[in-house]
Amino acid sequence: MKILLKQTVGIDVAQKELVVSLGRMDEQISIEVYAYKVFPNTKKGFSSLVLWVNKQTLTTTEVRYVMEATGVYHESLAYYLCSVQKQVSIVLPNKISNYVRTLDIRTITDKSASQAIARFGLERQLEVWQPPLKIFNDLRQLCREREQLVQERTMLKNQLHAECTSAKSSEKSVKRTNKRIALIDRQEKEIREEIAKLIRGDEVLVEKMKIISSILGVGNLTAVTIIAETNGFELIKNKRQLVSYAGLDVREKTSGTSVKSKPRISKRGNRNLRKVMHFPALAAIRTNERFRDIFLRLVSRHGIKMKAIVAIQRKILELTFILWKNNSYYNSEYAYQILPS
Repeated sequence: MKILLKQTVGIDVAQKELVVSLGRMDEQISIEVYAYKVFPNTKKGFSSLVLWVNKQTLTTTEVRYVMEATGVYHESLAYYLCSVQKQVSIVLPNKISNYVRTLDIRTITDKSASQAIARFGLERQLEVWQPPLKIFNDLRQLCREREQLVQERTMLKNQLHAECTSAKSSEKSVKRTNKRIALIDRQEKEIREEIAKLIRGDEVLVEKMKIISSILGVGNLTAVTIIAETNGFELIKNKRQLVSYAGLDVREKTSGTSVKSKPRISKRGNRNLRKVMHFPALAAIRTNERFRDIFLRLVSRHGIKMKAIVAIQRKILELTFILWKNNSYYNSEYAYQILPS
């Protein structure tokens, strides 16, 4: 009987279901993906998944559960598996998508995706995932709740403007809309206070917030959103991964002389992280000489302002990661060295 070196559970996580494939590697480095099943993305489904895996795998070799970081849909499963003492690895989506391109897969389905994840876990040395600190989860929830309130308030203000400028506006309707806006204002204030209280309770995070906020154009809310959405850069190993995680990486398709698409950002990453970088980029262009030089150079090169603004967003995001890892404050001379134009 061959000795197994590795056993993996590749899980393609969706909102309502878990598509699972099992893989194993023997002493001859031979890889086999040998079982497949679908489970509901619920607590009952989690327990059924573990029972099924236990029946299909050998107890002599550790089993690693591997999944993508798919928004928030994977989180409940990851926490459950950790609670029952299972080894978990969470991989950034761009790593899996890049790996899939190296395989001979013509049609990508949920099943083939889970099989690719299982193979990826067998071929790579993955780190064991540890649940992030509770404060990061709390901050992320608060930041997202605040963003929803801001969007709702903007919509209400637009409605109020339309109502007030119409020929026959309704006083009662205007009054109700103003009340809803006032309620949102109070709720947003409460959320800001909760965020500030959470940060004040963690001395390390207070210092990290000061470091990131030292970048011109990056305010406290931007800094806390970046920290919350990346769980303190938990899964991020380099700048390229961070840019891809935010969906700010550039995608371009070129083949010979007949196929050439315009370069575009992928938008396949964390939209909350991507969205929060817009206004800091505009502020940096106005107030920071280094960023303004880069912006003007890019605009003069291709004439597209939005493309240049996105480039500034990427550079600011990269800079937050570098300062966080190096535990150093921003200064203009340092920026010239680490932010090539």
